[in-house]
Amino acid sequence: MEEVIKKEITDKLVDSEVVVEGGDSKFTVHVISDSFAGKTIIEQHKVIYAILNKYIETGEIHALTLKTKPKI
Repeated sequence: MEEVIKKEITDKLVDSEVVVEGGDSKFTVHVISDSFAGKTIIEQHKVIYAILNKYIETGEIHALTLKTKPKI
């Protein structure tokens, strides 16, 4: 599932750097992306939740911790 999460995010945010940690439906995802420039943390997290929502709805992702920031 870690690779699926990484691919989903990098396919939608092509400029992003993504690291996924965890397993057993509990993941921490670190995302650095140019597309986060000018967005609040909440807005950044909404972007990631929108990308991963189908996995959250099916229970493949049960707990998700996000660490996001724009590239500098």
